[in-house]
Amino acid sequence: MFHSRFLASVAVSSLLLGAAPTLTYAETPPDTLIQAWSIDDIITLDPAEIFEFTASEIAGNTYETLIGYNPKDVSDIYGRAADSWTVSEDGKTIHFKMKEGRKFASGNPITAADAVFSLVRAVKLDKSPAFIIGQLGFTPDNVEQNIKQTGEYTFDFTMDKPYATTLALYCLTATVASVVDEKLVMEHAKDGDYGYDWLKTHYAGSGPFTIKDWRPNEAVILERDENYSGEAPTMKRVIYRHIPETSTQRLLLEKGDIDIARNLTADDIAALKGDDNIELESGIKGTLYYLGLNQKNEYLSKPKVREAMKYLLDYDTIANTIMSGKVKVHQAFLPEGFLGAYNENPYSLNIDKAKELLKEAGVPDGFKVTMDTRNTPEITAMAQAMQQSMAKAGIDLELIPGDGKQTLTKYRARKHDIYIGRWGPDFQDPHTNASTFAFNPDNSDDATSKPLAWRNAWDIPELTKATDAAMLERDAKKRADMYVDEQKKVLDNGPFVIYAQEIEVLGARKDVKGIVIGPSFNDNNFAHVTK
Repeated sequence: MFHSRFLASVAVSSLLLGAAPTLTYAETPPDTLIQAWSIDDIITLDPAEIFEFTASEIAGNTYETLIGYNPKDVSDIYGRAADSWTVSEDGKTIHFKMKEGRKFASGNPITAADAVFSLVRAVKLDKSPAFIIGQLGFTPDNVEQNIKQTGEYTFDFTMDKPYATTLALYCLTATVASVVDEKLVMEHAKDGDYGYDWLKTHYAGSGPFTIKDWRPNEAVILERDENYSGEAPTMKRVIYRHIPETSTQRLLLEKGDIDIARNLTADDIAALKGDDNIELESGIKGTLYYLGLNQKNEYLSKPKVREAMKYLLDYDTIANTIMSGKVKVHQAFLPEGFLGAYNENPYSLNIDKAKELLKEAGVPDGFKVTMDTRNTPEITAMAQAMQQSMAKAGIDLELIPGDGKQTLTKYRARKHDIYIGRWGPDFQDPHTNASTFAFNPDNSDDATSKPLAWRNAWDIPELTKATDAAMLERDAKKRADMYVDEQKKVLDNGPFVIYAQEIEVLGARKDVKGIVIGPSFNDNNFAHVTK
């Protein structure tokens, strides 16, 4: 027993130091869940700024949003930090009541003041995810007047229009609606920054785990929140190790040095199916794989070139070989499972058709263009396959590799030609994707709203109006039809080549039970995992 505990202690110490353990362990510590994942996309730990997959998952396990839903049935909406709500007769104001007698990890009580502060703070800071709340009519200038505390545990949320109540509630399930500890955050505020500089690397929440430490490109360490009001996690800590090499992840999983491997390739998955010590867990995600074509590029701005690009992807090879078991072909901007999802896939690899379109566009000999590519094995493999198929039509695609932070930063500044990326819904209403693929109210470089259409410099006033109108439609059938129409227009003319919907697959040691794989990454939950 002493020997086993000693080895476990060495393993955890090595992980905390960001080093690879040098010993071979029979098992990981019984109170610690160790995951291997490529976590180089983490830019911030502040819920008001988090907009990346890994950080969203971490926030989902460490913070509480106002509203939650059952990941197995997203129509089942319930209060998390909020206890209940009612809607005014005019449909514009939602009156919220917070749950009482609860604490943040710091020990400070959770009140309506914290909820109001968190929402106001997010809008005032105006970081990338602020539009999720802002789209309901809140601006840095009016948010303090329209989100107001009315009692110790009550507050009003007054929108500019009578949006569908479910839309508003789904917005409050997003990471940006996490409730942060006002007292703790403001103790670290400087020059009116609402504690932004501090919270980028620290923690102020009330979820089942706390964020103990983040070492960029090394590890993230979560520890059990002893003040959590829900059922206490079985695990004392959860450790995410940054191990970008999938072969290393698989080896560590097979040896028992980690509990979960997160970035397994199709080949890894196939090999592990025969291992009695490993179980493969999977779940359909709302995440889409796509190419973003910057309309500032002289070639990509031509409609016929955009159309040609959609005939230059080998969709079946990507789905059935490169990403076998991890994606399925899907080409519209609403994932399967959403209200109004358009599940037809009109494009397939057709070199001759692409050549005809390039000729019509005035570039019969093709052109040279770059693509920013996150340097993970699967993204690289897909990008190389695209490079080969595009070359057959005369398009010289130069791949520019980088880590998640590098490629995202460049993309968000719209300094790319083509970006190969993944997009996950921020909430479970169709507006979440319509508002980014089919919405761009201001195409100027200094715009406040910066959805994917903006990132790719696609100026679409008519589609933007249609997206606004769909937000207000209360008849579900009519609303679904509106989104189908938008998806068809984006398919026909948009600067997006959407090619797959993700199926998340992870490998776990057979003794690991209770993993929840949700439709969004902030739904992935490890609070009730046992070993």
